[in-house]
This record gives sequence, structure tokens and C-alpha cells, in this order.
Amino acid sequence: MPRVKRGTVRRAKRKKLLGLAKGYFANKSKLYRAAKESVDTALKYAFVGRRNKKRDFRRLWVVRINAATRQHGLTYGQFMNGLKHAGVALDRKSLSELAIASPAAFGRLVETAKTAIKSAAA
Repeated sequence: MPRVKRGTVRRAKRKKLLGLAKGYFANKSKLYRAAKESVDTALKYAFVGRRNKKRDFRRLWVVRINAATRQHGLTYGQFMNGLKHAGVALDRKSLSELAIASPAAFGRLVETAKTAIKSAAA
């Protein structure tokens, strides 16, 4: 089996990892093993955080829509059900922005949902 020295490859690998650990506290930015553990943990949390961000934004939008619909006498679930029956295909992000930016237009959507609920029940 041939001998492998890995001189430049090893240095490049370590330099890259220590670059990722730049700004970390104490040994975590200076020593390879501590830096590797910290970077691995940070990358794990970043991966999870990207998924949690989507979840958190959806929760925020639902809370905003619920607050706006309750001012018009509906709950969030009733409103979304009414929109589904009315055939309105707006996502939660745009509904949330609409509730904040133009309450009058959102009020018309609530009325549309109310009429769709009544017609579906009848």
C-alpha cells in the first residue's frame, strides 16, 4: 500500500474548518478538535433552524389571521373553511399581509367566506 502524507490536503481541510469557526469563543476558534465539534453542532442547529423558521412564520401568520377574523365575528377555522368553499386560493402569508396592510379588503374576504359558509350549509 502506498504511503500518503496528505500535507497540503490536511492543511487546507483544517484551514477551511477553522475559517468556519472564526469568531467562536476561546479554544473553539483556535484548536482543531474543539473547532470541529463546535462547527458540527452549529451546522446541525442551522439545519434544524431553517426548518423551524418555516414553522414559526406559519404560526405567526395564523395568529394574525385569527386576530383579524375575530374582529369580524369568525374564527380562523371558520374563515379558512369559508375561503375553501368560496374557491379563494390565497396562502396564509398573503392573507396575513392583507389583514395588516388593508383591513377593508380583508373585511370583504371575510364577508365572502361568511356567504360561502351559509350557502354550503343550506
